[in-house]
Amino acid sequence: MNTRIINTVEALLFGAGRPLRLSEIRSLLDSDGINAELSDIKQVINILEERHDGSSLEVVEVASGFRLQIKETYSPSLTHLWNERAPRISKALMETISIIAYKQPVTRGDIEDIRGVSVSTQGIRSLLERNWIKVSGFKDVPGRPALYTTTKEFLDDLNIKSLSSLPELPEPVRLEDNELFSKVI
Repeated sequence: MNTRIINTVEALLFGAGRPLRLSEIRSLLDSDGINAELSDIKQVINILEERHDGSSLEVVEVASGFRLQIKETYSPSLTHLWNERAPRISKALMETISIIAYKQPVTRGDIEDIRGVSVSTQGIRSLLERNWIKVSGFKDVPGRPALYTTTKEFLDDLNIKSLSSLPELPEPVRLEDNELFSKVI
């Protein structure tokens, strides 16, 4: 394989700051005067994966495409570079995004039924601002509530390729009435 193509694809993945699809890489190569087929670019990705095998970097495929990133084992070393902290995600917000991810598309009412408590407007707004969820439509019932689904950015931030990569949900545990009363007392 031509080293110019390999190095150019590596530079694109490094400099993009976001995942790139194979078709995007091909058009960027074309604009640079390099003609490559999608299969060639996939082969280059495989070469880059091998090249970075023993390093602190890795090529990862996520929902939006491919990206060059630092391996998770080295991420604690990077915390000293930035003083700002990412906003923490509350337990309620984690429950909300989990319900949306596993049961999508869902309405706010569906989420409240599953959680058993009301969902704050600020929580939904926070997930929308992070671009982790989007309004995918409206349910055809009175009031026409919004239907929420997760976004590719959510999958990218979780470093997964698709929703099928989410861990399996555990089976719900059923307690008999007498067991429930004994736990309360």
